Amino acid sequence: MINFHGENKTKNFFEGWYFKHQKNENTIAFIPGINIDKDGKKSAFIQVITNTNSYNIKYSFLDFKCSKDELEIQIGKNIFSKEGIDINIEDRDVSIRGKINYKELTPIEYDIMGPFREIPFMECNHGVISLYHKLTGSIKLNNKEIDFKDGVGYIEKDWGSSFPKEYLWIQCNCFENHKCSIMVSIADIPFMGINFRGCICSVYYEGEEYRLATYNGVKIVNCSDKFVLLKRGKYKLKVYFTNNSAQNLLAPENGDMSRIIQENLACRGRFEFYIEDELIFNLYSNNCSFEYLEK
Repeated sequence: MINFHGENKTKNFFEGWYFKHQKNENTIAFIPGINIDKDGKKSAFIQVITNTNSYNIKYSFLDFKCSKDELEIQIGKNIFSKEGIDINIEDRDVSIRGKINYKELTPIEYDIMGPFREIPFMECNHGVISLYHKLTGSIKLNNKEIDFKDGVGYIEKDWGSSFPKEYLWIQCNCFENHKCSIMVSIADIPFMGINFRGCICSVYYEGEEYRLATYNGVKIVNCSDKFVLLKRGKYKLKVYFTNNSAQNLLAPENGDMSRIIQENLACRGRFEFYIEDELIFNLYSNNCSFEYLEK
């Protein structure tokens, strides 16, 4: 997977990575990224989201360094890679320092975009880097030490010009006594003068990945802010969730980080997965990440 797509971009572009860390009731996600607005102005940023707060730390584009082919991003004194993160943030509203190390990353079987990865003018592209990995280390957030030893992590990314006008995104890999990761994204997609509702979904359970996506025939039977039902041949996924208090994040619009979206980093969800009408799992979690945006 190409790590950085913005090397030759001059305007209307964004690229961001999403590193999530969870242990028990503690969750923190870091979103390092860059954006180039319609006038060609380039900026770098790190967004941070916790269960109770969110922060946006701005940087000069000169503070941004990134490998094209390896997962390695540096913004200021902060480093993000497949080995882990090294955080040194000191801003007006927040102080965060510490290291979290990763082990046993779980890549997806093949590109989550499927054949759409070959289309150069998609409004928003998505990549999944690790569905599930173990954590060690700790973070000090505003003088509060948070231990992530034996926690779980997740990494994904987005790039393009804008986030979709309408979309739903669910991600959860924090289940007691089960190695399971589920990611669902359903979005309004502009494509060659028309719009359609597209879906990408990865269900990883006990070492097997199941893909339910537009490009392999998934049907979006139901999609709301409380329930999702997907069917593809013999596979069926039901997701029920309770959207609690959410935190504000900035999202791109033609490369400008001007939209405000909301993410619930740790809401309650229930996931049922069937093969040939046989229930494979029925799992609950209080650590589901969830975004839902409609016009």
